[in-house]
Amino acid sequence: MTRISREMMKDVLSVYFIMGSNNTSADPVSVVRKAVQGGATLFQFREKGSGSLNGEDRFVFAKEVQDVCRQAGIPFIINDDVELALRLEADGVHIGQEDANAAETRAAIGDMILGVSAHNISEVKQAEADGADYVGLGPIYPTETKKDAQAVQGVSLIEAVRRQGIAIPIVGIGGITIANAAPVIEAGADGVSMISAVSQAEDPEAAARGFHEEIQRHKAKR
Repeated sequence: MTRISREMMKDVLSVYFIMGSNNTSADPVSVVRKAVQGGATLFQFREKGSGSLNGEDRFVFAKEVQDVCRQAGIPFIINDDVELALRLEADGVHIGQEDANAAETRAAIGDMILGVSAHNISEVKQAEADGADYVGLGPIYPTETKKDAQAVQGVSLIEAVRRQGIAIPIVGIGGITIANAAPVIEAGADGVSMISAVSQAEDPEAAARGFHEEIQRHKAKR
């Protein structure tokens, strides 16, 4: 396995779908399958919070979702669980500032994709120095999914990172919908992430397709 190139990373960040079994009232594997069919370009397995699965149930669910991603040819990334990522031979890991040390995570996962959440310029620079392949910046807009989210900052941090000439791939995180995704891309992000905008949509496939069309349209303008 070789490290993903920056250009490829920028492409797969476009429609970054995040979900756990407790983020939908429908069959979760079916929701992921529909989202992928609609145009999700990367999936992050985030099984956290009230009602989430544990132990072997969690592993089995992760494996089922990984199979969906493999069949579609999109990266399958695990949130904050290096052990599970290694056990499944996942495509990558995403960590928050409080989850783990990025340099240590890079050493543990080898050439897998490494994503790091960042909330200011210094965290972005540190993530890049530690070997992150991309950073998740936000929360861009208010979000109900993450109760411990930091203060909303709009697209200002994305703009500041790009003004400084920092070229690491960026995905915007937090409260993003099809209606408010355009400013995130225009500010310099390579993609947007979402949970409930797809996982709780009446038609997850149509929702993902809407995101895909919107993101590609605005990336093409740059």
